[in-house]
Amino acid sequence: MLRRACRGGILLAPEQAKEVWAAGALYEPYVGRWSRLVARDFIEWLAVPRDAEWLDVGCGTGALSAAVLLDAAPRSLYAIDASAGFIAHARAQLPDARASFVVADAQTLPFGSASRDAVVSGLVLNFLPDPVQAVAETMRVLRPGGVCAAYVWDYTGKMEMMRLFWDAAVALDPRALALDEGRRFPLCRAQALGDLYVGAGLRGVEVRAIDVPTRLRDFDDYWSPFLGGQGPAPGYVVSLGLAQRERLRDCLRARLPLADDGAIALSARAWAVRGYAH
Repeated sequence: MLRRACRGGILLAPEQAKEVWAAGALYEPYVGRWSRLVARDFIEWLAVPRDAEWLDVGCGTGALSAAVLLDAAPRSLYAIDASAGFIAHARAQLPDARASFVVADAQTLPFGSASRDAVVSGLVLNFLPDPVQAVAETMRVLRPGGVCAAYVWDYTGKMEMMRLFWDAAVALDPRALALDEGRRFPLCRAQALGDLYVGAGLRGVEVRAIDVPTRLRDFDDYWSPFLGGQGPAPGYVVSLGLAQRERLRDCLRARLPLADDGAIALSARAWAVRGYAH
């Protein structure tokens, strides 16, 4: 039964699957909820002094911004994202006088040089056209001694909900391999992430893993967020015909470790990097 459910049938050209970043309410149950778990450990690791001026680059639905406001006692926080929909969602969820949410480009930051104490980003570096330019912009706006830090998913293996998804999709259609984030994004690896920061001229660069549990109530709690169309894997799902989508769903159901009560216990690893301006 497993072999039949996971053999052939999806005929999708990679360019047909579109990545959409617009609806915060749909993105949240997909990975926003898991990013929030990572963000708390990430902020604790950075240990930025109280009353600092922060910038969250590519804030998405506000997972990392929320952790800054809750745990870092900032003087101010600017959060930017290219998606107006995500900015609207984050602003509505975080009505804090210290926080400002702005639609802007990570590669041309709308801030003066040496104006921020801490510049952070969560789950965005892999989706930027030029991560090198984005880190250079971060360094420009950092004050001397300021911290630049980011985290990204380990798409190659330990972000299990996505790894299981792409393994099933490729089992059905090898062409899906071209869409697999583990294949597409070199910065999902610890060495590449550290090299990016070292190459940018940051000092004291460190990379560490942050592992969080991704416990799901049942299969629907796993599958439904993939129907929201926000990001590469959900974009792939909504591009499929109904029969193809059901075949993928059945393949995933067969592969996931369902407990007797239907719950699914997975884990997610993010690679986090930090460095300091001279």
